[in-house]
Amino acid sequence: MAANVFSLKGKRVFVAGHRGMVGAGIVRRLASEDCEVMTAGRDELDLRDQAGVRAWLSDKTPDCVILAAAKVGGILANDTYPADFLYENLVIETNVIEGAFRTGVEKLLFLGSSCIYPKMAPQPIEESSLLTGRLEPTNEWYAIAKIAGLKLCEAYRRQHGVDYISGMPTNLYGPGDNFHLENSHVIPALMRKAHEAKLAGRHELEIWGTGTPRREFLHVDDCADALVFLLETYSGDEHVNVGSGEDIPIADLARTVMSAVGLEGELIFDTSKPDGTPRKLMSGDKLAGMGWRPSITLEDGLRETYDWFVEQIETGSVRV
Repeated sequence: MAANVFSLKGKRVFVAGHRGMVGAGIVRRLASEDCEVMTAGRDELDLRDQAGVRAWLSDKTPDCVILAAAKVGGILANDTYPADFLYENLVIETNVIEGAFRTGVEKLLFLGSSCIYPKMAPQPIEESSLLTGRLEPTNEWYAIAKIAGLKLCEAYRRQHGVDYISGMPTNLYGPGDNFHLENSHVIPALMRKAHEAKLAGRHELEIWGTGTPRREFLHVDDCADALVFLLETYSGDEHVNVGSGEDIPIADLARTVMSAVGLEGELIFDTSKPDGTPRKLMSGDKLAGMGWRPSITLEDGLRETYDWFVEQIETGSVRV
């Protein structure tokens, strides 16, 4: 296990983006640390407002900032609103990172996304693959903004000697996810479809393509644990991949989701739909070499996520 380079004990930690799935997971994880967690809703702080961000940071004086806030969306949203995705994410990043520097924040952790890597990067994707090829066109606007954010952290480290680092989470799932059928990611979309099939008494689940593409998934609570680990133990220019280090065929994933939901039946393949990229797996060697490993199995994580989903439906608060 890596030695501590930054102690959270007694520190004031600002989690920007605490209402998102990742930000909420980080807040849950920090509850077990001896630190003060600080959050601010949009009604209190608009991260797109440079003067407002700097004033808030100057007034609240956090010792540490975790930048989990971002404008996010699926392929359709990225394609329809490219200017919004590029501009708003650039503004959020620059306001928070520059504001942190101006107000003397001791440590900052910026969260990127696996979409920063080239579309044709060798698998598993190592951190050094960054900027070695063309991006996936469907979300390049978001990816370019995230690349700019991690490079801004690197630049501030080099020029000003501040301890700003970046983590790159893989595909995440868990409590707080978006279960909208049209713009959710693969796990919540499959889970909702399986849930509705079970309620309707159907005994099948349809998925796009052949089911052979492989994808990597990490429970959001494991991600939060890895990020706190990085915050405390890592100080370096290069970003760090945060993933499970393992991938699974989509067909096997769908069957595991069916098991978690309690849907018995057949998996149907709509081969008229595209498969997408055959494989997308990030190398976890760098993080594993520091001594961190995930602790939540996919089976356990999916069962927990489904229990949360059902609970949200019963209270009328799930995002569908």
